[in-house]
Amino acid sequence: MTFQRQATSRTAARPATGSGFLFVLATLACVAGLVATYYYFVQTTTGQFIDESALVEAVELHGPAGKATTKFLDLLPTVSLVMAAVVVLFVTVIRKHWAEAGIAVAACVGANIATQVLKDLLPARPDKGVITLELNSLPSGHTTLAASAAAAVFLMASPRWRPMAGFVGGTFAIASGVSTLINQWHRPADVVAAFLLVGAFMIPAGWLIIRRGSWNAWDGFGGHIGSARIWLTLPVFIGLASAAVALYSLARIAPSPWQETSTTHYFWAGISLIVIAGYLATVATTSLFAYAARRRVPARR
Repeated sequence: MTFQRQATSRTAARPATGSGFLFVLATLACVAGLVATYYYFVQTTTGQFIDESALVEAVELHGPAGKATTKFLDLLPTVSLVMAAVVVLFVTVIRKHWAEAGIAVAACVGANIATQVLKDLLPARPDKGVITLELNSLPSGHTTLAASAAAAVFLMASPRWRPMAGFVGGTFAIASGVSTLINQWHRPADVVAAFLLVGAFMIPAGWLIIRRGSWNAWDGFGGHIGSARIWLTLPVFIGLASAAVALYSLARIAPSPWQETSTTHYFWAGISLIVIAGYLATVATTSLFAYAARRRVPARR
């Protein structure tokens, strides 16, 4: 009987049928999105102008907000590393998931190394008639660090805690990205590229972790505070609100009888792009892992 209970538990923990294909598709989507982001915002005149305009207009809101975000960015590396280290070590020691922790940490380190490599290898911004620094700043290193640390925590969390971990971690990564724009350290596209790069590393790592079947069973959404549906609906609503802000901002500066000279419209559109990309990644990743996790099966007697 003991053997039957153990066998049933292991079977229930295997990833859902077809989830492997979805993980491959999600990884390829991240890579394709990263290439498209680089091409449009770096290699085209329109993309360069939108991206640079958001960066320039950040001066208008730098004041008190800049001081707060500068302090946040100064603390970001420490906060990210401590947050990830504490959670990963806690889960590893309590549950003895040493291999899973190694996979999560390796993916996190790989994403950050890849960011620095891309900064050096990608060509400088070509002259498209837009006044901008030629050096390549894509992807954002600070955002990569924050997003990869949050992703490592997400991967090591049990399925019932992942929805909440995804929302909190996604919000943390978005806040870091927005801060780099307010401080004029990075353009919006740099931040979006960082999100996509982290996804390209962490999603395959997540698949390797759940394939081990160590803790991949749960009771579904609503069965625990960490898996309440609010953690999915909230980022969706915030993302929709951000999309409305972006549409309004761009509509005010689009060619029309009511066209305005932009002072902060590009900035708010850039902020909205970061928020939309961050929460879209949060919802998509949480949904992907929720689908892959099996529903808990009662042990046979």
